[in-house]
Amino acid sequence: MKFSLSFRCSVMSTPIGNNSLVTEFVLAGLTDHAGLQLPLFYLFLGIYIVTMVGNVGLITLIGFSSHLHTPMYYFLFNLSFIDFCYSSVFTPKMLMNFVSIKNVISYVGCMTQLFFFLFFVISECYMLTSMAYDRYVAICNPLLYKVTMSHQMCSVLSSAAYIMGFAGATAHTGCMLRLTFCNTNVINHYLCDILPLLQLSCTSTYVNEVVVLIVVGINITVPSFTILISYVFILNSILHIKSTQGRSKAFSTCSSHIIAISLFFGSASFMYLKYSSSGSVEQGKVSSVFYTNVGPMLNPLIYSLRNKDVKIVLKKSLMKIMRRETF
Repeated sequence: MKFSLSFRCSVMSTPIGNNSLVTEFVLAGLTDHAGLQLPLFYLFLGIYIVTMVGNVGLITLIGFSSHLHTPMYYFLFNLSFIDFCYSSVFTPKMLMNFVSIKNVISYVGCMTQLFFFLFFVISECYMLTSMAYDRYVAICNPLLYKVTMSHQMCSVLSSAAYIMGFAGATAHTGCMLRLTFCNTNVINHYLCDILPLLQLSCTSTYVNEVVVLIVVGINITVPSFTILISYVFILNSILHIKSTQGRSKAFSTCSSHIIAISLFFGSASFMYLKYSSSGSVEQGKVSSVFYTNVGPMLNPLIYSLRNKDVKIVLKKSLMKIMRRETF
């Protein structure tokens, strides 16, 4: 992975004085085109509202419906919780950028945003991995499913996802705190992310680059490899099912998860792999929108609209609400 991390004081700089330390940053936002600010504000406000309503709705539905108290929905509950918190870390600041002249964030606020952004994004990687393992056990070893995916096992997998998120976020943020930022304080992004911040450092970023290679490498390789192996076995098992209806049912239980994985890992990989190429900064910001904004919005829709159990429970819940209002 190649990063363009040269220190450029002349590009998008805000003079703060010679050799003075930065106490606040300015988030450049998604675009500097004045005519797009208001339309983009309403667009992302709508996305944020749908994200909040969708994820809170799914959390509530799973939490209060005993029919959905299974391992698959346990992980989906955690995924919705992560998406809810994840979106709230940066979206309010992003919306402010569209309607304010200069979107300022303090140094402490920026580091805090960076930590929680990384914590939730890494946790989501491993939660999606846990869901892939759950589907593997359900399809490849259905007779041992209840024993293998016990309450204790589900708790261990979800806890491991959060622990990996905490470890990765701590490593990145800890290394970022050791850097010195001076003269230039404009972050060419709509959030405090690793690569845009490294571009502003006026001290050596070598250690940070090594940490990025190691931590990002682990957090991409381990989940990707686990998910790939799981679905190789899943596909093999599905192809051995003689019944067409059985194969169709097996595919349908995995389709929602495959869509969510493709959206998340696809856009995230494009963001980091394209970052050092020509025009990649703008491309990176656009591609990051998909895993930071679009993904958390679509996940509850994907899992609810394509899931028979969720639709049945949702229909029953709506009917109960309507009856109460009627009487």
